[in-house]
Amino acid sequence: MKAPLLFKDRYLLSTLIVSAVVAVLIHFPEVLSLSDSFERQELFADMEPQDVFNEILFTFISLLLLFGINRRLFRFNDPLIRVTRRKMALSFFLTWAASSLLGQLFVWLHHQFDIPAIDAMVHHYLHPLRDLIMAGIVTGSNYIFHLVIKQQRIVVENEELRTESLRHQYESLKNQLNPHMLFNSLNTLQSLIRESPPKALDYTQELSQVLRYTLQGNDRQCVTLAEEMQFAEAYIYLMKMRYEENLRFQIDLDERMMGMLLPPMSIQLLIENAIKHNEISNRNPLTISICTEGSMLRVCNPIQPKRLAPTGPGIGLDNLAKRYYLLWQKEIQISTEQGLFCVRLPLQPSENQPS
Repeated sequence: MKAPLLFKDRYLLSTLIVSAVVAVLIHFPEVLSLSDSFERQELFADMEPQDVFNEILFTFISLLLLFGINRRLFRFNDPLIRVTRRKMALSFFLTWAASSLLGQLFVWLHHQFDIPAIDAMVHHYLHPLRDLIMAGIVTGSNYIFHLVIKQQRIVVENEELRTESLRHQYESLKNQLNPHMLFNSLNTLQSLIRESPPKALDYTQELSQVLRYTLQGNDRQCVTLAEEMQFAEAYIYLMKMRYEENLRFQIDLDERMMGMLLPPMSIQLLIENAIKHNEISNRNPLTISICTEGSMLRVCNPIQPKRLAPTGPGIGLDNLAKRYYLLWQKEIQISTEQGLFCVRLPLQPSENQPS
């Protein structure tokens, strides 16, 4: 259901509120005199409630007209318009003159059509001062409205720029993953072609499924733990084809956490990182554990570094940490405990999924 135009146009809503408040305050002495019979006779002789009501109503309508004139001539509601001192001074004197003319119009209507109004001399003496006050309030309010609208536009533009910047940063980080994984997979496939052509064929079929899944999910910023594990298990199959019994996995996940969110390819990246940096052999098989721990996903492996430290672009854990920060302003936890290298990923409730 669409909101009414009144609530969409904050400038119009603000002018209505200011006009109503000022109309009452301008005639506040008359309103007070209605409850005091002495002042009512001495200051505002023969004044009736209907007279005060008409004065307030006409002042309210006059203020709306004055705001409308300023909006039409000076476009204070446009945040792109530059408001100068000259424009403010011109607005003030024009509003003052228009307020005086509107007051004279009301007096003429009062005498010509016998519209109820206050005839007391003190009331008429106050009119020039009230015109001055109304001009100051209208011009000052317009300037404040303009500053507020301009500031709101700046905030919105900055937020849009920030969102766009974050989106580009995230896409840049995510686009680094596919070539990186493909490069490593092709290296593995090359080795299998030399060592075992039948395994290479099976590996190619599984690799095509993994890459298809990767491409299908390329536009998504986050996935459920269930979806991520489905992809990770396909990747695990590829890795076990190469390393066979020398690479083992212990998976223990709480079924209640399977709907939680994390960035796509997070688990695959951690598995790949463990394989890249640790020795995997008959003498030193590698066991990677994947489990839930409270609202975290923990991936651990024993520290058994290779003799020659691998070199690479360094996009693994740093990439994952940046993606977590861009999505949820949270940090991953990296620790070394009892000979294990562990990474803990915060799992996000599905209602926090970014649009």
